[in-house]
Amino acid sequence: MAQQEKYPISRRNFIKVSAASTAAVSAMSLGSCNVENVPAPMKRKFGNLGFDVTSIGLGGQASLQWTPDDVDPVPIILKAFDLGINYFDTSNLYADSQLNYNKAFRQLNLIPGEEGYNEELRKSIWLTSKTAMRWGKPGWPERENVSNWSNGETVQCAVDDVRRSLTQIFGDGQGNYPEGAYLDMVLIHTLHNTDEVDVVYEGLETPLDPEGNFGALVALRDLRDGTNLTGMNPKNEKLIRHIGFSGHAHPPAMIDMIQRDKYGILDGMLIAINANDKTKMNMQNNVIPVAEAKGMGIIGMKAFADAAMYHKEPRWSNNPEDVFRKVGTPELPSRPLIEYALTTPGVHTLIIGIGQIDDDPMNCQLVQNFYAAQIEPDGMPADERKRIEEQAMKIKPGSNYFQVIDKSGLSAPRDLQKTGNKITWQTAYAGDEPISHYEILVNGEMAGKVEHKPQVLKDQPFVFELENEEAQIAVVAVDKGGTKAEAVLS
Repeated sequence: MAQQEKYPISRRNFIKVSAASTAAVSAMSLGSCNVENVPAPMKRKFGNLGFDVTSIGLGGQASLQWTPDDVDPVPIILKAFDLGINYFDTSNLYADSQLNYNKAFRQLNLIPGEEGYNEELRKSIWLTSKTAMRWGKPGWPERENVSNWSNGETVQCAVDDVRRSLTQIFGDGQGNYPEGAYLDMVLIHTLHNTDEVDVVYEGLETPLDPEGNFGALVALRDLRDGTNLTGMNPKNEKLIRHIGFSGHAHPPAMIDMIQRDKYGILDGMLIAINANDKTKMNMQNNVIPVAEAKGMGIIGMKAFADAAMYHKEPRWSNNPEDVFRKVGTPELPSRPLIEYALTTPGVHTLIIGIGQIDDDPMNCQLVQNFYAAQIEPDGMPADERKRIEEQAMKIKPGSNYFQVIDKSGLSAPRDLQKTGNKITWQTAYAGDEPISHYEILVNGEMAGKVEHKPQVLKDQPFVFELENEEAQIAVVAVDKGGTKAEAVLS
């Protein structure tokens, strides 16, 4: 079922089905939301993972999680397949979302071992689930500032969550899953702070003690590699293909998560990115460039700020009434918000939760979002991005409630140190503009410049060699708008 190759078409020939281009609707079947005339979806290289991902992915929340009484979530999943979408998102935290995938996958012959199993179709899609468990083994110790939670009453660690995903998506929902079932990626979900990062790296940065406890990363690595270093994978199963993480709130913690990975474990990152990103400490000039430089697959989320851009107050959704079921608003159409997220440098795909589909493509969220996502990475000029930022800020200024760090400007270089004639520092944090370079001042005079490049490992800091070891030293971060922030060596 090579659905996504049926209708090759160039970007300029894509029909924009939106309120601004109603004439284009005639190219589609208005009566049945027919997808026969829908072109193949645009794809992008998914980091260094060897997969071409569609620019739109199906989110696992909205009606897949908080299902309204008059909505059947299974046709939403089936329609996404019909459109050629190949990235699918769900989570152990999303109520019946994984069970809804099970129902759809049975209709699509995606259950290994069952008659008619379509292995080719399974290989053509990317299925991601998530765990919010920070520990890799049951019996985890309490630790301040570290969340550890799941929807499963018997789930006690990240490994349990992986098996829960497999039984719910491919198995009987009672703990059993068929041989050959796997997840393309598991994300350690919604990291909040560096205390949680410390936990997930235990057993990697510290000695691994199978008799004690350890973080989620080393345990998930066993499930990826078919090893049993932790004692949590006695059958040496290979249940996942890739490991990543997600974050909504804290760019410094997310940067720390990436920079500590000298073990080659992290392949993907799911990140909140929308037109109000810069109203808080932004993602687009901080963590996204680091993940991109590391070659990670980068998935955007929260283009509509969890519907806070639209019909509800800024808080986490938690019931069917919170699901947004319209296609944007006249004041803030959905299309530019989707295009903004997908033209943020580094973003490969954007998951969007669907409230409902409709026979009329003008009212069908999935069709509308599909067309909005057919945009090149550089398809929106800077002045248009700025206009959308201003519009979103004016209409919904508080919608980024989940980004916890208030708006901050350019920071000084961090952890400035001197050893002999060599000075080193950790990356500065960017404000509204990307960082350009660092200026090194010796006794108040410019001694040189170091180009800023995203720092992918903590133990590979920026370096500058001095001619005069006894001099007074300062390093100045400079962004592309000319703003400067100085750190002085004490």
